[in-house]
Amino acid sequence: MSEEKGYQQKPRPMRPMRGRGMPVPKGAIKKGTLGRLLKTVFKYYKWQMLFIFLCIIINAMGSLVSSVFVQSLIDDVIEPGVAQGFDAVAGTLLSIVLTMSGIYLTVIIAGFFWHRIMATVTQGMLYHLRKDMFTKMQTLPIKYFDTHAHGDIMSTYTNDTDACRQLIGQSLPTLFSSSITLLASVGFMLWNSLWLFAVVLLCTVAMTLVVKIIGGNSAKFMVAQQTSLARAEGFVEEMMKGQKVVKVFTHEERAKEDFDKLNTQLYQDSQRAHKFGNILGPILSNIGNFTYVLLAIIGGLLYTLGAKNIGISSIFFGIETLSIGTIVAFLGMSRNFTQIVNQMSQQVSMIAMGLAGASRAFTLMDQESETDEGYVTLVHAVRNEDGTLSETEHRTGLWAWKHYHKADNTTTYTELKGDIVLENVDFGYVPEKQVLSGVSLYAKPGQQIAFVGATGAGKTTITNLINRFYDIADGKIRYDGININKIKKSDLRRSLGIVLQDTNLFTGTVMENIRYGRLDATDEECIAAAKLANADDFIRRLPDGYDTLLTNNGSNLSQGQRQLLSIARAEVADTPVMILDEATSSIDTRTEALVQDGMDKLMHGRTVFVIAHRLSTVRNSDAIMVLDHGKIIERGTHEQLLEQKGTYYQLYTGAFELE
Repeated sequence: MSEEKGYQQKPRPMRPMRGRGMPVPKGAIKKGTLGRLLKTVFKYYKWQMLFIFLCIIINAMGSLVSSVFVQSLIDDVIEPGVAQGFDAVAGTLLSIVLTMSGIYLTVIIAGFFWHRIMATVTQGMLYHLRKDMFTKMQTLPIKYFDTHAHGDIMSTYTNDTDACRQLIGQSLPTLFSSSITLLASVGFMLWNSLWLFAVVLLCTVAMTLVVKIIGGNSAKFMVAQQTSLARAEGFVEEMMKGQKVVKVFTHEERAKEDFDKLNTQLYQDSQRAHKFGNILGPILSNIGNFTYVLLAIIGGLLYTLGAKNIGISSIFFGIETLSIGTIVAFLGMSRNFTQIVNQMSQQVSMIAMGLAGASRAFTLMDQESETDEGYVTLVHAVRNEDGTLSETEHRTGLWAWKHYHKADNTTTYTELKGDIVLENVDFGYVPEKQVLSGVSLYAKPGQQIAFVGATGAGKTTITNLINRFYDIADGKIRYDGININKIKKSDLRRSLGIVLQDTNLFTGTVMENIRYGRLDATDEECIAAAKLANADDFIRRLPDGYDTLLTNNGSNLSQGQRQLLSIARAEVADTPVMILDEATSSIDTRTEALVQDGMDKLMHGRTVFVIAHRLSTVRNSDAIMVLDHGKIIERGTHEQLLEQKGTYYQLYTGAFELE
């Protein structure tokens, strides 16, 4: 952005640690993230989620029916059928089959609605999450974007929200369904046999220890993977943006080395996360197989010995011997139980990754918004016969500051003229390093004030303070006699036009990009602004003229043409104050003359701040401020400063000699 705050944007160390990998910072997943995410989902889809939970419960209970069906089939049909003849149990068999058919049909319908509605909820939740993040992002101060990699922010919109999608749409429903099934399975086993349940319980303890050890490591590295992925994407975005610079300085090999380090770190974290996640399933499956065999052996021994079976059912129906149906049902239930534990363990890493993504998204939304205590607003005005101003809803070309005075409950209107005064302004981007010290200056309506000086002297910082991109540490800035801290930021910035050294064109037509300066501007006003900026000629030579589509920051235009469009956009805004931050630095001499001609026309009745290294562009300024290390060391007109033979004289004559 500005050269004088470049010191603040220190490159963060991005070399991956070798060996055990990058440690996950404490608090990588904020406490209460899951509850906040569920609260957000229920905020938009309360009834849909309740219906989904009902369908999940039906679906989960239906998965247990097969074991109950087998037990009932053996104990109530097969054994009696062998002893009494199958004709005697035909009615029972038909009843069981019809009951099971009805249950399975209900399960199928519940599963259908579950997944269909969940698709709507999941995608709708992503819509609201991205919308909330983008809305929040519009309220963040410039400082946030200066101190966070753009690729890292983009990763929040893509990878982190996708992790949230998987968490909401797959992991949490699976976990809930598995928990219901698990509880029902435990209830079934306790009801039928405490002896066989004890065997399952011992094996469950072993499974729990395995999940805690291996699953915990998987979750830890899943979180690290999200962080590494964001860093890698941030680096790629930076390299894509600076591809020309990379090639000009033959930095390809070094860029590849740096990316390899980041990519290696991402590989290590991902490999560790998925390694632990992938070995967890086979281990649990083998424990389940061992449980199955052990249950078959113990159940067979108990049946052979005619051991008494004890379960919760014994309280109601008395103690009986262990039946074959109970053993077979237990075997099926144990297999189902093992699969559920395995299924839940597989979701541990996915849940951790989803929570990490949600935490990063909520971190963005929890950033402190740009504060604005201003109460002076900008309104359309008309001049009364007695010379006073009155507010109107219609655009009149006359603007006024509406200032409400709470002390005496009155409202005054001050004409917007563009009179700016800085009084002993001190400022630093960070408290320990001051950028501006005791800066005082004034700019009357219609004056052109130029700032010159070495890189980092504080030129752009002054304009950032006038826009209130940052707030001053001490001193005052007055706009038409009003302290700018009292003016609402949106109204303040609406009264200022700015053209930066780095152009920013958006995807859209040429006309739409010019109209970005004032959305209610007509086509005629946009064309007039383009003519004033001397951009009309090249625009009409484009394939579709003003309807030509611009993409990728106007890459199909030259740097000079992009700058002319930026100037036209500022002109159509029709603001009383214009800030030109190296606006002509990327324009050739002939184009500069055209732009300067357009700017001279625009100067009438407006205050203009010009930041320029090319001193030939500021010779006609009403006042030139020479800055050095955040202080104004010289001020005056071009002729006055040359007569002083100070810093400006050295800069000008040196530049002239170089020309």
